[in-house]
Amino acid sequence: MKPLNLPPVQLKFNQDKTSFFDPIRKKYVVMLPEEWVRQHFVHYMVNFLGYPSSLIKVEFGIRYNKLPKRPDILSYDRKGKALLLVECKSYDVKITKSVFQQVSVYNKTLQSPYVVVTNGLDHFCWHQKESGEIAFLESVPLFDDLMD
Repeated sequence: MKPLNLPPVQLKFNQDKTSFFDPIRKKYVVMLPEEWVRQHFVHYMVNFLGYPSSLIKVEFGIRYNKLPKRPDILSYDRKGKALLLVECKSYDVKITKSVFQQVSVYNKTLQSPYVVVTNGLDHFCWHQKESGEIAFLESVPLFDDLMD
């Protein structure tokens, strides 16, 4: 797999090296490029930005207009409200307008005030204010900086 613009992570592989253990979902997952990005980003959130792993969901189902959707990562605040939504793409996928539209659809249901789009190489983070105004951020905020 390709090196990413994220801190390296030590993954626990299965015997044939086709899967690795996801500590959030507590199961082995197939080693695909998007999963490589997802695991690195979760590692970054937990070990460098202070997001508690107990407040993170990975690859879970939601419904939007009766259609099933699968966001990649969602961190909750300590009150159980959506805090940071992350959409991951493979490192060989360019971040385009369609990726921003995809995560925006997810966020219509989840209502997360902070959103990230990443392919492991490029990261875009913004704060969606209650007024609907969007402010792009220089970096992903620390968990403690988002707590009141």
